[in-house]
Amino acid sequence: MAKRQDTKKFFENLSGAGKSIGVLTSGGDAQGMNAAVRAVVRMGIYVGAKVYFVHEGYQGMVDGGDNIEEASWESVSSMLQVGGTVIGSARCKEFRSHEGRLKAAHHLVQRDITNLCVIGGDGSLTGANLFREEWSGLLEELVQQGLIDEKAAQNNSELHIVGMVGSIDNDFCGTDMTIGTDSALHRIIEVVDAIMTTAQSHQRTFVLEVMGRHCGYLALVSALACGADWVLIPEMPPEDGWEEQMCQKLSESRSRGSRLNIIIVAEGAIDRQGKAITVNNVKDLVVSCLGFDTRVTILGHVQRGGTPSAFDRILASRMGVEAVLALLEASASTPACVVSLCGNQAVRLPLMECVQMTQDVQKAMDEKNFEEAVRLRGRSFENNLNTYKLLSYRKADSELPNEEDELPYNSSFNVAVLNVGAPAAGMNAAVRSAVRVGITEGHKMFAVNDGFEGFYKGQIKEIKWGDVGGWTGQGGSILGTKRTLPAKHLDKIAEQIRIHNINALLVIGGFEAFECLLQLYEARTSHEDFCIPMCVLPATISNNVPGTDLSIGADTSLNAIVETCDRIKQSASGTKRRVFIIETMGGYCGYLASVGGLAAGADAVYIYEEPFDIRDLQSNVEHLTEKMKTGIQRGLVLRNENSNENFTTDFIYQLYSEEGKGVFDCRKNVLGHMQQGGAPSPFDRNFGTKIAAKAIQWISRKLKESYKEGKVFANTEDTACLLGMRRRAMVFQPVVQLKDQTDFVHRIPKEQWWLKLRPLMKILAKYKTSYDVSDSGQLEHVTRVRPKKVD
Repeated sequence: MAKRQDTKKFFENLSGAGKSIGVLTSGGDAQGMNAAVRAVVRMGIYVGAKVYFVHEGYQGMVDGGDNIEEASWESVSSMLQVGGTVIGSARCKEFRSHEGRLKAAHHLVQRDITNLCVIGGDGSLTGANLFREEWSGLLEELVQQGLIDEKAAQNNSELHIVGMVGSIDNDFCGTDMTIGTDSALHRIIEVVDAIMTTAQSHQRTFVLEVMGRHCGYLALVSALACGADWVLIPEMPPEDGWEEQMCQKLSESRSRGSRLNIIIVAEGAIDRQGKAITVNNVKDLVVSCLGFDTRVTILGHVQRGGTPSAFDRILASRMGVEAVLALLEASASTPACVVSLCGNQAVRLPLMECVQMTQDVQKAMDEKNFEEAVRLRGRSFENNLNTYKLLSYRKADSELPNEEDELPYNSSFNVAVLNVGAPAAGMNAAVRSAVRVGITEGHKMFAVNDGFEGFYKGQIKEIKWGDVGGWTGQGGSILGTKRTLPAKHLDKIAEQIRIHNINALLVIGGFEAFECLLQLYEARTSHEDFCIPMCVLPATISNNVPGTDLSIGADTSLNAIVETCDRIKQSASGTKRRVFIIETMGGYCGYLASVGGLAAGADAVYIYEEPFDIRDLQSNVEHLTEKMKTGIQRGLVLRNENSNENFTTDFIYQLYSEEGKGVFDCRKNVLGHMQQGGAPSPFDRNFGTKIAAKAIQWISRKLKESYKEGKVFANTEDTACLLGMRRRAMVFQPVVQLKDQTDFVHRIPKEQWWLKLRPLMKILAKYKTSYDVSDSGQLEHVTRVRPKKVD
């Protein structure tokens, strides 16, 4: 990726001096709103603007008075880990009336606030846009009524609005994820995991209702993430006669030895006629049709509560900073915009285009044009739905291709799956998905135990549909995994490929998995057995694999780090000032430390990629000491395990202890292997499931292309690939081409996208730093009809 060196613009020249920004949260609350408020306040103060809290949403703007209060740096301290919204939210009828908006305008003009950052759902954002359109008219009225003078009207003649979508339903078009969605999924999955153990004991069926009146995102993704038997969502009502189909599927899964069934219903679920399908309808159906012991659980407001997940804190922090930049760059001609993420890239989209599209989804649903509704929901929703369909459909054995069938090519290939490297949460979800999609595509799937060590020892056996039931929620690696590289055992591995007639290979693992595939690719010249399609899926908590922005397992690990940091910080409440020095894993890769630091609100993060010397340590200590002299009670310093061989965690702990005498005391923690364990987060389950399905489809295509004269022969670069997420897209990249992008000594990619988040963390920790805004979102338009992807 070419660096845009020449076009780099730093926001030193984007000054907020003389500007006032109001920040409010409106509509239903969502976890992560506080992180967004904190980022707006700190970034606003950083650029020299005044920032005001508007308490209780639009109601506070209409009522004025103490509801509009200037924010200080300290006033947003320690709100990052709090769920809901600290500044309050309300649904406000008055703001819908012209009189209400007139009052609100008056209260803003009194404080010279002409920049608003609105965090809420589509209703709140539509309201903000209307307010902006009426602004000059409202000011004229205020002047006529003598409430403000001409000068005030001139000084405040333009109102700029930037929105961030805070909604657990993820029902806003144009954004991949809204603030709060990931946390809501965490709540749902915690509940489903707990319910599964009791259902297992009693052989029960559970029908769960999750939130989503008009949007099935939470239901769909939680069904994917827990391997539910059936899901009902408003965008894609089941075909007529679904009742029989569902009952048949439930009884089939029981006959294959499963002891439980999970059915997930979105609260807005409907059938093809538009009639509501409730959890009780579904329960009665199962009981009358199958006689299974069935229970209903309605999750309700649990989904809105609790602390925000690591993902939501990072999303909200990035969006908050982006929102301030968008306000500084706004002019009379720019439309009100929302800031959001597309893949891993910050984008700005015209607010009304997104709102229009969100309303079009509802319209399509009302007109029973369901395919259109799904398409308008966007690619992330569509991908989830397609993956769910792929995994939920099991062909009867009679439908699978028969040995005798005369086919133009052999459609039943043998595909082997193995894990390599250290265990990472989400590996099992990927294996399950690969096995089931492989079987659906007509292949015979083989599982290899203990990585390449098991491979050369012949620990290879066929794995069936039922063997991977219940794997999505399991942490670690069920297949077993080793760090052994194949180079020393090439002959034996080649022999096993011949014995089992393996036609393709899917390797799921970390940096070692990438190295393994490289070695096998390079051994193709001497061993023809390796001339088969091979694909590696990045799975490691360190997120240090070249060719991908994210790897399976990193999100779970971040959540473990953030949760622990929260607890550690809390342990000091009550004691006077205290600083914690915390060591994270990651090898030489500073991803966990940096992104964990951003999510936990760290004051400093030491990593290998950004060299530091004693002067940096000194200035960090002084900076922290100054901060501690104000109202701030606790400091958090993260250090990656290999950041520097001499400045060890002990050294840093001793330095801070000595230098902080009389101001704060220190404690240190090495987080260790708790970062690797635990049940996979919803994100990792979902990511693992989706990329494995995509990889198997790629393998099927490559097998067809390379099947000649009765055998598979694949020796081109593009038949040994790594599937990674690059900015907005999932891309297959030949491993041999990734060689130049890799630092093999330190086992990290030469360029890492998350280094751009470091200045963000420093700004939020009150450091003066330069922040490259050439990577900030550009205003784009919402794409409507997408040409069908040629995949």
